[in-house]
Parts: sequence; C-alpha cells; structure tokens
Amino acid sequence: MSDATRVIANHRVHVVPVVLALANPPWQRDVWLDPSAFEGLAHVFHTLFDDFCDADEPERYLGISLRSDEEVGLMRELGAALNAAAAEAPHDTDAEYLRASAWPEVVAIAGRLAQVMVTNDLRELAALLGDAAVPDPCQIGRGTTGNSGEQAGGDSGSDTASPQAGSANSRKRP
Repeated sequence: MSDATRVIANHRVHVVPVVLALANPPWQRDVWLDPSAFEGLAHVFHTLFDDFCDADEPERYLGISLRSDEEVGLMRELGAALNAAAAEAPHDTDAEYLRASAWPEVVAIAGRLAQVMVTNDLRELAALLGDAAVPDPCQIGRGTTGNSGEQAGGDSGSDTASPQAGSANSRKRP
C-alpha cells in the first residue's frame, strides 16, 4: 500500500463514520441526546471542520480525506447546511441542532455523501485487491463463499447452508 493510500485511509476512517452518523436520525437521537454517550455533535464538527477535513473549504482535502470532486462538492454542501443549523442553535446543544429547520437538509446531504464515499471506498478496495478477489454479488448464492460457488464448509455437494445464511434467507418479509 502506498503512502498516499495510507494517508487517505487514516483520514477516512474518521470522516466516513461521522458522515454516516449525520445521515442517521435514529442514531442521532439515541446517542447524541444521551448524556452518558461518548459521541456528540462536537465530535462531528471537530472531525469535519478541524481535524480530518475542512467542510468550509474541502478542495484542499481532495486526495487526503476526500476521493473525488463529487465528494468535495457534497462536503461543501454539508458544511453549509451544518453552518445553517449552527445559526439556529444559540446554546450550541445537540438537541437544538436536531430541532433546527436546516437539520433535514443536513441529513439529506449527509446521506448522499455517505453513499458516494462508501461506493468510492469499495471501488478503491476492489482496485487494491484486484477484481478476482472481490466476489460478484450476482454470482454468490445462498450458502456459498467467494466466486467459486462452493458451499459454505467446503462440501460442494451439501445442500445445507451455514446457519447465518439460512436464517437470513428464511425471514418472512412484511
């Protein structure tokens, strides 16, 4: 792995989870509004504006914590939305942010950015591992592993899938 790849991985391991949290209102209510929880919006702001990115001027983080121009543009939009929510939170509390009229826009932009970031990370992972190491999801059947189509457990003639695969596939849909 190159030094540049290490730098971006070391930054993204902080940025991606914060963006995912911003896209997840149940997480925000359950964690950020719990006074005993370890994480809150202060962590989000430090990560996105101070420590691992600059959501006000994200262009300089292209190749450091952001992989593409699309990520840069969405990060800029996210920064603007977070700043708009901050303007509605005079006491700077997490509860005020979540009640701000700008907050749904924060969640929407974060959701789009999270999708782009995860997609870009998966593409990078595929490139690092080589296409042969990344299974084609259309070719993986119940109880199989990898691209070979072998049954889980190594017995290619067995009709029994692993307990995890069987229970996941046997759930009834609502």
